[in-house]
Amino acid sequence: MLKTICWLFVVVAPIAFLECSAADSANDALAKEILAELIAVNTAPSGGNDMRVVVDGLVERLRDAGFADDAIAVLAKAEKLPNLVIRYRSTNPTREPLLLMAHLDVVEALPEDWSIDPFQMIEKDGYFYGRGTTDNKAGAAMLVANLIRLKQERFDSNRDLIVMLTADEESSGEGAQLLVDEHLPLIDAEFALNTDGGSVLLKDGRPSAFVMQTSEKVFASFKLEALDPGGHSSRPRGDSAISRLARTLADLYQYRFPIDLNETTTVFFETWKELAPPSENVLIDGILARNNDPEFVRRLDDSPYYNALARTTCVATMISGGHAENALPQSATAIVNCRVLPQSSGTAAQAVIAALAAPHFVTVSPLAAATPSPPSPLQSQVVDPVTSVAAEIWPGIPVIPEMSTGATDGLFVRDAGIPVYAVSAIADNPDDMRAHGQDERIRVQSFYDATEYWYRLVRVLATP
Repeated sequence: MLKTICWLFVVVAPIAFLECSAADSANDALAKEILAELIAVNTAPSGGNDMRVVVDGLVERLRDAGFADDAIAVLAKAEKLPNLVIRYRSTNPTREPLLLMAHLDVVEALPEDWSIDPFQMIEKDGYFYGRGTTDNKAGAAMLVANLIRLKQERFDSNRDLIVMLTADEESSGEGAQLLVDEHLPLIDAEFALNTDGGSVLLKDGRPSAFVMQTSEKVFASFKLEALDPGGHSSRPRGDSAISRLARTLADLYQYRFPIDLNETTTVFFETWKELAPPSENVLIDGILARNNDPEFVRRLDDSPYYNALARTTCVATMISGGHAENALPQSATAIVNCRVLPQSSGTAAQAVIAALAAPHFVTVSPLAAATPSPPSPLQSQVVDPVTSVAAEIWPGIPVIPEMSTGATDGLFVRDAGIPVYAVSAIADNPDDMRAHGQDERIRVQSFYDATEYWYRLVRVLATP
């Protein structure tokens, strides 16, 4: 998942940065070693989308660390796509389990486009380079390294700790869906923490804000189709399949879904208003007031991130039509991708598009069922530990809830009734986020700090 963060965060006044290294340097070395091993396995499409080697390597490492076979589960819907679930068992559980999430697959990386080999981790200039360093093999490495560290320390947890590593988050999400649909007791938890979202935003190399993702928009795509008997192009009629589809897309372009905030986005804008430049206050005030005046709503077009947070969006992403240059088109189709607010639904978005398409005799059908992802509540038993541990490592940093405009495996887990909070804790410059891009990288210190953050947070959440 591409982690999209508001560029406006960079104007926050820098906060004094407390240099924080992991308490156990051996754990730094272990986390680095695991990350390098994960990156060295090409889990992108060019590698056959094959997760077996990387999962086998992790299983061997976990067994060597003392995890019994009954604490390790490898579950797959397809042979090449095993999902890995590890359970750190409490000897005296008094609370529901805690679920920790990451994914092992990555998007494609073409070696000819990179300045280095994307599938070999290289350390230079204070960064680890390689495909998956931020999205999301760093998260998997942190979780496994910390689990082994807790095992070595014989940590006395008051709840089971479950690590869930999925195989296809970047494509179909069938791994997470499989675990939810067929193996829910294996991953069922009071709530989940996801490494694939949220971040620590840097300004001039200093931490400025800790972003906690508590919600994400729902992915929904629709096929729009216009049909016609066709005919000879030398005798055009007053209308055609292409022109009817074009008018539908033009009407959709003009339409604006209403502003509709949820708990997360309301708190986000209320908090951000205190940090944003004064020039943004009128826009933020209008969003908080749910000002759906057409003129104001159109002003949001100039702020794509605010716009995406405030309302459902739909945009045409693919189009095709006709079969010959000298024939009237018998069909014309377009794909419209919507990112639906979690308090709404794909069905509601489809109804809006269908109403716009009906006057032009264009049909609308979903490409796949949209998976609901209700916002996770801002519960103090989660927010308070997230905030207090962040303050230990980055003193004075504000913690801001965020609704991701993209989607992760968290949506399947939320849909199963398990609240999900994404707190990657990876410090990065929001103007230079390279997930899914060329020369993907993570700051070495950011990786170690995030590993330590997760270690401390899990201990706080699982200490009797």
